[in-house]
Order: sequence, then C-alpha cells, then structure tokens
Amino acid sequence: MLFAGLHRSTVNQDPQRIEITPDVVQRIAISWLARWQRPASEQQLQGLIDQYVKEEILYREALKLGLDKDDTIIRRRLAQKMDFLAEDVASLREPAPGELETWYNQHQVQYAPPPLATFHHLFFGLDQRGADAQTQAQAALSRLTDKNSGEGDAFMFKNAYTEQSQDQVARVFGSKFANSLFKQTPGRWVGPLESGFGWHLVWIDALARPPALPFETVAQQVTSDWLSEQRSASKRASFDALKARYEVVVTMPASTGAIVATQTERP
Repeated sequence: MLFAGLHRSTVNQDPQRIEITPDVVQRIAISWLARWQRPASEQQLQGLIDQYVKEEILYREALKLGLDKDDTIIRRRLAQKMDFLAEDVASLREPAPGELETWYNQHQVQYAPPPLATFHHLFFGLDQRGADAQTQAQAALSRLTDKNSGEGDAFMFKNAYTEQSQDQVARVFGSKFANSLFKQTPGRWVGPLESGFGWHLVWIDALARPPALPFETVAQQVTSDWLSEQRSASKRASFDALKARYEVVVTMPASTGAIVATQTERP
C-alpha cells in the first residue's frame, strides 16, 4: 500500500505507454520517506519504481476487465487508500520544539520498566502429594501466622526471589502463576497458586514499579509513538470532515428476523 496516495489517471494517455516522470519519482520518494522516516537508497528507489510500474500495469489490465465495477473488495481498498492519504499527511508533520517532551510527560507510565516482585513461597508438589496437593496447601494457609512461618516440600529451584519481572517469574513457574502473582496485594500470604510443579503459598514482600526511563533514553520510541498518535488523530479528523459533507440515512428492516432470513436465503 506504499503507493496508495499516488494518483493514476488513464485520461489522455496511451494505454500501452507508462511514463515515469520526475514528479512521479518525487512522489514515490516522499511516500517512502513519510512511512519510514528516512530517505530511500538508490537501490530502494529503483525497486520502488519497478513496483510502481508493476502495479500500474496490473491496474490498467484490471480496468480493461472491468474489475473496478461493483466489487466489494475494490470498494474497501479505495476506502483504505483514503485512510492512508490522511495518515501520510500526519506523518509529514514534524513535532514542534518541546512537543515530544510534553507528550512523554503525559504518557510516562508506558515508558516505565515492568513491575518487579520480591517474594518467597512454600511448595506443595504434585509428585509428593498427588491430587491432595491443592487441598493440603489450602489447609496450610490457615495455619500461617507470619511471613516466616510454615514449611513446604523441597523445590527444585529457589524458595525466595528478589525483584523479578513477570516474564522472569513465568519462565520458572509458568504464565498462569505469574499472572496471578502480579495481581496480588503485598504483605500477606496468598494462594494456593498453581504452577506446572504443583501448588504454592506465596508471601509477597513487594510489587515495585520502577520509575519511567529518562526521555533521552526512550526518545526514539517516543517519536514513533507520537507519530502513531498523530496519524490516528489525522485520520479521525479527516473522516469527520468528509462525513460532515454527507447526510447519512439508514432504514432498517421492520424486524431483525427479516435480516436473518435474507442472509439464510443467500446462495
């Protein structure tokens, strides 16, 4: 869809001649720059021109066959092209001085490293206790009086973990255990939580969210995210402006049953 915004016309042109003018090359290069935020190399530009020629040939042949008439797919693709036009316009705008820093300050939470869990656990193994492991873990929970009380089975890995991310916990205990752990409240025993090894009673000392990374560290990602937001906003504004030109009238069937019946009758 790189050439979605490039205008093609068959008016007053030889249908068997494809001329790539400097203006066309310039538009191809600008379209690439808008999408990738860097100029195309000489080799890349030649590849883009070759692709444009291929699309132009197939486009003209499709018109000869009348494939643009009453075709739902073509209708949808043309609508997509209008979307891409609005998106490319947004991509060409450079942020004003200080705009990225302001945007970063408003979205700092998404640039913070993942939360880290510090915890220890008591293990009730399936190999040691079989089907009773969960029941016995549940019974043991009621007997725990403080963070250092209780005794479980020997665990093949560690009994205590410090500042572990959710991914790190999942690599040891599995994603189900990790997802549940990071939803708990620190400072108490929780569980039983299930892992691939059995069941665990867990004391969580802390679930700490580190501060956001400095702007200088994530500036490139901030720029990408800002551009993405600008594209979305531009597309919404562009469509709203277009929609304002139309009066939309929708007349529904008398009952939803009529719609169902119509759909059922289709071959």
